[in-house]
Amino acid sequence: MIPDLKPSYILHHNFRLPMGFPPKNFDSALNYKAQKGDTFIVTYPKCGTTWVQNILWMLSHQGQPFPVGKQINREVPHLEEFGADFVKSSPQPRFIKTHFPYDLTPHHPEAKYIYIARNPFDCVVSFYYHTQGFIKHYNFSEGTFDSFFECFMKGEVDWGDYFAHLLSWIDRKDEENILFLTYESIQEDTRSAVIKIADFIGPDYRKIIEREQTLEAIIYHASFSQMSKDQSRWSSERPDTLTPFIRKGKIGDWKCHFSADQQNRLMKKFQEKTAGTAALSLWELSLFSGL
Repeated sequence: MIPDLKPSYILHHNFRLPMGFPPKNFDSALNYKAQKGDTFIVTYPKCGTTWVQNILWMLSHQGQPFPVGKQINREVPHLEEFGADFVKSSPQPRFIKTHFPYDLTPHHPEAKYIYIARNPFDCVVSFYYHTQGFIKHYNFSEGTFDSFFECFMKGEVDWGDYFAHLLSWIDRKDEENILFLTYESIQEDTRSAVIKIADFIGPDYRKIIEREQTLEAIIYHASFSQMSKDQSRWSSERPDTLTPFIRKGKIGDWKCHFSADQQNRLMKKFQEKTAGTAALSLWELSLFSGL
């Protein structure tokens, strides 16, 4: 491990992108015209994106799990990675993944937006392993958690500052075309989360899960243990990865990685950045204690 090694990025208009993401696709994503019927999965990286992509796929395929030989980021396309033309060529109704903050996300009053928030402590750990594992995107396979933590604290990672992203969406969480969920609530009660998502995206999807067998199949294949098994059968999301795209998904895994100083610093920043906002009450503060 190299203590002071930092991840490598493409710096494009002062925005950090993973190496290998074409800047022209990012630019075209900014100009994508959202349409009626589009459903956006919006997250800061490593906050449940692939999880909800899989749930939406199953809801739109009668509870069938994501198939062997396909790539989830193409079937539920990542807007910034593949660009507007690729997304526009996808069949309607479209499910679209994005890591954009609110002000950069394409908006339409009849499009829908599912935002998933994950506590920053577990997010930074998962983001570290993601960044370390995707070699050609970050050149960080020898990087340490301590080094990545400092980058995260400064917002010097791809898609920018965690808190700016979260706060850009939190004040809009009660708008009619936004469904705001936490990663932790999905894990605690996946059944309720699947039902909420189905209700949100439309009555046709609610009808699908009225069949108990279909609902149970979605819940089963949306479990982390099963997704981890399933991903070993899928075609590789990235040929250069050292780690699975779906990792532990465990709440509280941060305790195995943080020093007491890191815990205190991130807690202080969390409280300062979320003061006076609904974000402060998204998680029990006891989740961030107990080192």
